Amino acid sequence: MSFDGRVVSGIGVLAAVVETGNFARAGEALGLTPSGVSRAVARLEARVGVRLFDRNPRAVTLTDEGRRFHASVAPLLAGLEDAANDAAGSAALVRGRLRVNVDAWFARSMLAPRLPALLAAYPDLSVELMVRDTIGDMVGDGIDVAVRFGEQEPSSLITRKLIDTRIFTCASPAYLARHGEPQHPRDLVHHECLHTRDPLSGRPFAWEFHRAGEIIEVPVTSRLVTNELSTKLAACIAGHGITQTFELGLEGLLASGALKQILPDWAEERFPLYVFYPSRHLPPAKVRAFLDFVEADVLAR
Repeated sequence: MSFDGRVVSGIGVLAAVVETGNFARAGEALGLTPSGVSRAVARLEARVGVRLFDRNPRAVTLTDEGRRFHASVAPLLAGLEDAANDAAGSAALVRGRLRVNVDAWFARSMLAPRLPALLAAYPDLSVELMVRDTIGDMVGDGIDVAVRFGEQEPSSLITRKLIDTRIFTCASPAYLARHGEPQHPRDLVHHECLHTRDPLSGRPFAWEFHRAGEIIEVPVTSRLVTNELSTKLAACIAGHGITQTFELGLEGLLASGALKQILPDWAEERFPLYVFYPSRHLPPAKVRAFLDFVEADVLAR
């Protein structure tokens, strides 16, 4: 296929539709009418020989071929933008909308309180947080970067570990005053425990305790299971039971006395925090700025 500049412009329209979710909003972003966007997409589909979007009156979604095509060309568009900035002498320019996929605990306890510093540093940047249980379809949803706890399903995404956080076992002082403090992990079978459901398996996370190479799994029981860590911690603070949670983000609750760590000698289990992004090439400046911010300002505290 010989080079056709209209393909590049069509790819830009494709990216705008993916990012905004429909032809009308893409047209607003590009200064085109919805019919102009539709014609540009149709020309691109004719040129590449596949249907890129499924269209109905309520939604526009990428086809399987469209997702693969978008995944291939999105890094190239980002590279073109960075190259243009570089040629203009502004390779470090951070601007535009950054869509970030995060779980509720990281968003609420770690990221949101510090986001004003990122936005103050980059006045031309805006951030949209997509708070979800799972990473979902980053390409189809137009997500620039995701920060998630735990191992994820195999995919074509670029993956990098940010940190390993310890798993703490905690309870409120009120609960411990009523029921006593466990002295060994196996004591937990006699206590009320609060479970978190694994979004990937659909089952509650197993309770393990690690010390000097020894691992004990305790079959705790619970009358309360949740898929959201902040909700579980609120119940724990209220004295409903004992829970396991990440050390990361827990510092304030421990320092205030709202929660107390128990079984500290059995707290060597670690859980990973990963960053994901779709580009196989150098990520855009806004993604690099966000990753630097997370590592230097969020995780380093």
